[in-house]
Amino acid sequence: MQMEPKVNILLVDDKLENLLALEAILEKLGENLVRATSGEEALRCLLNQDFAVILLDVQMPGMDGFETATLIRNRGRSRHTPIIFLTAFSTSDQMLFKGYALGAVDYLLKPLDPNILTSKVIVFVELFKKTEAVKQQAAQLVAVNAELRQSEERLRSLSTCSPVGIFEIDTEGGCRYTNPRYQAICGLQAAESLEKRWLESVHPEDRERAVSSWSNYIRQSRDYSEEFRFQTADGSIRWVQVRSSPMLSGQGELLGYVGTLEDITERKQAEEVRAQVIREQTARAEAEAANRMKDEFLAVLSHELRTPLTSMLGWSKILRSKKLDDKATSRALEAIERNAISQMQLIEDILDVSRIIRGQLRLNVAAVNLISVMEAALEAVRPLAEAKDIKLNTVLDTSVGSVYGDPARLQQVVWNLLTNAIKFTPKGGKVEVNLSVVCGEGQQTTHRYAQIQVIDTGIGISSEFLPKVFERFRQADSTTTRSHNGLGLGLAIVRHLVELHKGTIFAQSLGTGQGATFTVRLPLLQDNRGSRWNGEAGQISSPVPSTPLAGLRVLVVDDEADTRNFLSFMFEEYGAIATAVASVDEALAVVEQAKLDILISDIGMSEQDGYTLIRKLRSLEPEKGGRIPAIALTAYTREEDRLEALRAGFQQHLSKPIDPTKLIAMVANVLKLPLEISAS
Repeated sequence: MQMEPKVNILLVDDKLENLLALEAILEKLGENLVRATSGEEALRCLLNQDFAVILLDVQMPGMDGFETATLIRNRGRSRHTPIIFLTAFSTSDQMLFKGYALGAVDYLLKPLDPNILTSKVIVFVELFKKTEAVKQQAAQLVAVNAELRQSEERLRSLSTCSPVGIFEIDTEGGCRYTNPRYQAICGLQAAESLEKRWLESVHPEDRERAVSSWSNYIRQSRDYSEEFRFQTADGSIRWVQVRSSPMLSGQGELLGYVGTLEDITERKQAEEVRAQVIREQTARAEAEAANRMKDEFLAVLSHELRTPLTSMLGWSKILRSKKLDDKATSRALEAIERNAISQMQLIEDILDVSRIIRGQLRLNVAAVNLISVMEAALEAVRPLAEAKDIKLNTVLDTSVGSVYGDPARLQQVVWNLLTNAIKFTPKGGKVEVNLSVVCGEGQQTTHRYAQIQVIDTGIGISSEFLPKVFERFRQADSTTTRSHNGLGLGLAIVRHLVELHKGTIFAQSLGTGQGATFTVRLPLLQDNRGSRWNGEAGQISSPVPSTPLAGLRVLVVDDEADTRNFLSFMFEEYGAIATAVASVDEALAVVEQAKLDILISDIGMSEQDGYTLIRKLRSLEPEKGGRIPAIALTAYTREEDRLEALRAGFQQHLSKPIDPTKLIAMVANVLKLPLEISAS
């Protein structure tokens, strides 16, 4: 801590022994004791120092105490300094009056009582200290006030000249302050700006969003930053960024909100120009890439179609023009057949891609035994592997349950991955095929998947090409010197087929020459968990499924055939009687003809959507089906979508992809059935 400065005490006496006696009495105060042996010396001390009190001897040669006191009082700096007269003579009334007339605060007779002297001096020392403290506080207050005035002037200048609008709002929403820039941005006069909120200047098309976001900000008391269009009274439109923060007291109490409005019209225009340039550049680059891909594809297509034709036509002419022995004839026919099959596969791939592009690729779905699918694919490619002396290693978990899908298309997926692995694996290599069960974590449940892995020791995939491996017409090597044939369609078709089955596929490779791994995951049918394959492939041996929805009449409405078939199959597995239709009109016709227990309807359908269906249904009389419980299925997952479905008349809303367990549990809840479905 900083030590308190010592206070000066002036001791004036012409006798040294008296001065020593005074010092002896007062030294315990710990203050600065200053000696003066004459009036003249005392006056010199007062020129440069301030004293808390002066102890002044009356009888001194030359200038006595009274004369000295008179001169002390005539100086402005020492006019109010307390003086205690000391004398060894009797204190007559006349001398007392004279002393007090000169401003003395006391008159003491020698010899002095140390306690009395000390107590009196202490009083004036403390008074001096307090006076000095008050002076310092007053000086500090003057300085603070001056600084405050400067700060207020600075803030006023900053606010007036600020390039952004500034506003202050109280907790009731009333505007307490706006600066000129704020008024200019909102197109308001100074008085108007305090009566109208900035929200009233927002463009009508943005106003609802602005009001909603501002209301949320007021409720949550967080920092606010949004961009809106502002429209002034003259019709001019500008982009404005609005920022705001809560204004809190030192105790954390909310006092209001302070914010800014910044005109960002030029920035928005520059961003739009930049975005347009980027869009044009991207479109141009994509068009150029598409043209290159088209040219490369047509060149590859021509090569791939002409290559088998060359062999087929050549052998055909030889067969027609020359007489061959049985062995040569058999060889020619095998070559023609092999090349015809190759050409047929190319055409099938092109047709599949065409169906994918047009959205016309459909699945014939059912519960599928993956063991039989994989064994069939393995048998189909085994001759290709043997021709290259490639070893096929299989590890197939026979406890894997069934999946819901198209067995022919799933076999196409496995076959394509296997032929791809064999094609890019050198002679004498190895291809490993695995089938197992893996778990994936969902939002509330753990999902089980059938995992198919095809692992080869082939040429691998470069890190640059790996992200593009599933794109159509993409080939790592499309030059005329490439060592592997094909159109670059197989993996694109595989990815689309896997996604149609609600599965995922991804590729891994450590780089060129390091081999590659392709992994497919397909969701298992949850009611088939724990089922076991019997000794004959393609058949499922499992206990008779429980029928908790036995006899329940369900109407399924969805314009997507795969989803419609899946939902029908699922409800029938649980014992329900399912009717599936593809449109609103068909659904209403079924409602008129049959008594139903519950409606399951998709929202996003062509021509008429699920909202149209539920509104038409709710307009019917109760006995005609107007009060059928209904559940909405939709890929729209926002909270407002759920609320809209409930307002339209649905009892529940479930987002896609559909978890069968959740849907069955929701049906049981809507119908208040005594049903418990495990989510495991």
